[in-house]
Amino acid sequence: MTGGQGCDDRVLEVLTPLAEGFRHFQGQGDARDLREAPPVPSGHLWEALSAQARVLERSGRVDEAIRLLGADVAARRYGPENTVVFYVELLARHGRVEDLRDLATGSHRYAAASPYVKVLENLGRAGEAEAYLRDCMAGEHPGWSESILMALLIRQGRFDDAIEAVEHTFDEDYDGNLLQAAIILLAEQGQHDKAIEITEGRSPEYLADNEAYWLRSNRWWLMGEAGRAREAIAQVEALPADEVDDRELTIAWLLAQDGRVEEAIALLRQLPGTRAATDVAELLISQDRFAEAVAVIPDVAAQREEREMEMAASESKGGWGGDPCSAPNTAPLE
Repeated sequence: MTGGQGCDDRVLEVLTPLAEGFRHFQGQGDARDLREAPPVPSGHLWEALSAQARVLERSGRVDEAIRLLGADVAARRYGPENTVVFYVELLARHGRVEDLRDLATGSHRYAAASPYVKVLENLGRAGEAEAYLRDCMAGEHPGWSESILMALLIRQGRFDDAIEAVEHTFDEDYDGNLLQAAIILLAEQGQHDKAIEITEGRSPEYLADNEAYWLRSNRWWLMGEAGRAREAIAQVEALPADEVDDRELTIAWLLAQDGRVEEAIALLRQLPGTRAATDVAELLISQDRFAEAVAVIPDVAAQREEREMEMAASESKGGWGGDPCSAPNTAPLE
């Protein structure tokens, strides 16, 4: 709120004693007992460290911000990783490659690796970034270094190299499986056919656990984006109706992708529920039929009632009512 208001010195007058108070208590080995420290509304005194650095940075005192926060990180004066993350992002914003390298090759590599790689990439040193990540791959938890390497290679347009770097994870049932992450990154670059290919080459064991759960719905989405909506519709319709979740919603979306918007609207109008109504509204908006779009959205009371019924049904089954396409076995990209 105070950014750009010309009062950074006044803000620092407030923040500096709070930050020093936290450093003092940590230095006494009693970081959790902050009862004697000046009160702060949030109750999280450690946030004063990154807040102080933020204000120093925006007021042009970058070296001081880096020095103070670097000393805090080195002395492990921080709460949940926020201070470390803010520090590496601060270094990255100002191109401090050597400091980032020290963190990325040391105990803070999980927080520093991605910013370090991006700084190298922005400096035209993508080959150095790639070599660093390939060195990290040996002995690491499966999927961590590979995910950053995949993103780097895809940003460079090296799609086949990116797939080759991570495809060994695609048939595994651990959290480092990068199949869906690869699908999404390839799709974002318009590489829908390549994304479809990696969904189709999976082992029978992996398909047995994941094909109906999320893989085929992702494949139909990719096919729709790739101009193969009619082929995807044929696949959906060839399966028993009770084996495809949201069957009509999927077909309607594919119809719209195929340019048959009126057919999609007619199908959706027959379906109950907020999801179908929202999809109809979006299609109507795409046709500049705004009044119709507003009219099809259920009122708040109807939406609340539907949600309560869904939650009750989920609880009665003892399961989770989430979206299966959020997908298991994926690792965060960065």
